[in-house]
Amino acid sequence: MDENGESDKTTPSGLKEPEIDERLFFAETNSPVIPNKKTTSQKTEHYHGHRDRLRQRFKSNGGAALEDYELLELLLFRLIPRRDTKPIAKALLEKFGSLAQVFGAPVARLQEVKGIGESVAHDLKLLSQISQRMLKSELRDKQLLSSWTAVIDYCHAAMAFEEREQFRILFLDKKNALIADEVQQTGTVDHTPVYPREVMKRALELSATAIILVHNHPSGDPTPSRADIDMTTLIIETAKPLGITVHDHIIIGKDGHVSFKGLKLI
Repeated sequence: MDENGESDKTTPSGLKEPEIDERLFFAETNSPVIPNKKTTSQKTEHYHGHRDRLRQRFKSNGGAALEDYELLELLLFRLIPRRDTKPIAKALLEKFGSLAQVFGAPVARLQEVKGIGESVAHDLKLLSQISQRMLKSELRDKQLLSSWTAVIDYCHAAMAFEEREQFRILFLDKKNALIADEVQQTGTVDHTPVYPREVMKRALELSATAIILVHNHPSGDPTPSRADIDMTTLIIETAKPLGITVHDHIIIGKDGHVSFKGLKLI
């Protein structure tokens, strides 16, 4: 058995044993099954019946009928088709704490969980990126100041579980619609260098008339530091003569966020 749980057994002729095609995940078929003496005589893995029951619950009642570990288990069926994925799903949630943190975890840390190989870890990160793109698409062609919940959801998905600080800027036009979303700097676990002149240079290049500053605190606590406040003040002072408005500075933590405007720091 390889690192992703795939069987490497062969028949006496040197061919691999028949494999279950997990692409038929929710497929139904009326085709008759022709018994094969070799396969029917083999012991059925104990988790196959459990998989069928879990799939049927999802088909009948949707995701609301399943616990978080069961949804993750259902996904892992596809990524690790020949392994009991229930203990792997539970181990992931125990290690990282939530579904959001599982998908936000770095590839190297995901591989610390027994049963998660490199390819499966990258598949989980792919799904994370798809989720972020979906959330970002909700911001397109909308006035961000009237879509604040969508802004926070996107920023949280994109940044909350990064292990280093990122400084992100949302560039807006005069209707407060999103022009661009860019990570300007990536720093250490507790500091990101920010250069107000570079921020303004990029805003002018994009013809932005307003910006929203966003950065994350990998510690999890979104409380602004003195350095955060001073840096924000400096950017506001640099932007004002150029006719560029700083609408807000959002700090993203693992379990929440703070808004400088909400704290009356802007």
